[in-house]
Amino acid sequence: MTVERALVIGGTGPTGPYVVGGLLDRGFEVTVLHTGRHEVDEIPPEVSHIHTDPFDSEVTAAALGSRTFDLAVVMYGRLRTLAPMLVGRVGRLVTIGGVGAVTGWVEPADLFPTGMTVPAPVDAPLAGPDEPIGKIRRIVATEDVVFDHHPEAVHLRYPMLYGPRQLLPREWPMVRRALDRRPVLIVADGGLTLKSAAYVENAAHAVLCAIDRAEDGSGLAFNVTDERALTLAQMAEIVADELGHRFELLSLPNELAAPARPMVMHHSTAHRVVNSRPLQSLLGYRDVVTPEDGLRRTVRWLAANRPTAEAEARLQDPFDYRAEDELIRRWRSALAAFQPPDYEVEPGYGGAYYGRSPNPATGTSRVEPL
Repeated sequence: MTVERALVIGGTGPTGPYVVGGLLDRGFEVTVLHTGRHEVDEIPPEVSHIHTDPFDSEVTAAALGSRTFDLAVVMYGRLRTLAPMLVGRVGRLVTIGGVGAVTGWVEPADLFPTGMTVPAPVDAPLAGPDEPIGKIRRIVATEDVVFDHHPEAVHLRYPMLYGPRQLLPREWPMVRRALDRRPVLIVADGGLTLKSAAYVENAAHAVLCAIDRAEDGSGLAFNVTDERALTLAQMAEIVADELGHRFELLSLPNELAAPARPMVMHHSTAHRVVNSRPLQSLLGYRDVVTPEDGLRRTVRWLAANRPTAEAEARLQDPFDYRAEDELIRRWRSALAAFQPPDYEVEPGYGGAYYGRSPNPATGTSRVEPL
């Protein structure tokens, strides 16, 4: 029986070892092409390695020589130059890009009404040529290059990943504060922001689904994300619980909640949720790890493998607890001094599950749950 050969460009990042392992389980002979700077123990010894620079298609072509592969998975490098170089060298192609290509992900005001709907339309438009951020224009252009040279390719758009070995862990600001036993965690706008994310094992599973059902995904791009999204406030509760701690979540308006910025990772608290239904309906994807369990695994990893000072600097969180305490004090002082207006009739919550009863102290009505 002929053994199929697979080339994985990248493969040593957070999702790579899961993909490599899945390919081995499927009987592929696997070669990993990467810089060699980040070898990981999770890659088994039977995997071949090619060390070169995936951001330089010419040196990558030279490193590959005359070798051909039945399948290539491009997870790293300059995809817009690698895709043309791989023509004639590979049979099936699966490529990885980013969800930033979807309009509204970077700038909610690009949509009317403002912000992405939940869920976003399956056919949500991509950023156009007038997009002011060059990186986003390149993401879209790269997708075009992939399909121009490999019309039957399957392209996957990764969101923010979380899990072991993530280089920029959004969860660390919460985890460190829980480890430091901070009693209050400042959240922006109630911590109610939703953002598409994928646990690393789930993202790798999406890649393997694209490999298994390449014909069903031929020529298509798919958004990758966990089936459910947790709000930042829900994440904070889970993080604290996993570490035997409990936060008081203090909600501040986004304009004032500077300590929450590294958790929101955006200038707006608007939801950023892409639609991944085609990934499920066409490629058969389902989460292999729930968001709650994935977050707990991430917390345990981060507690045991604290990010470096360099990583903390990239997260732009100074962990300035003195300033946070002063912000909390000023906010509570302002609330204590605030005098709400007197309402002739106090606004209610509306809906069939609320009613009104007289307020004997003021003569006005008060709203009570039915």
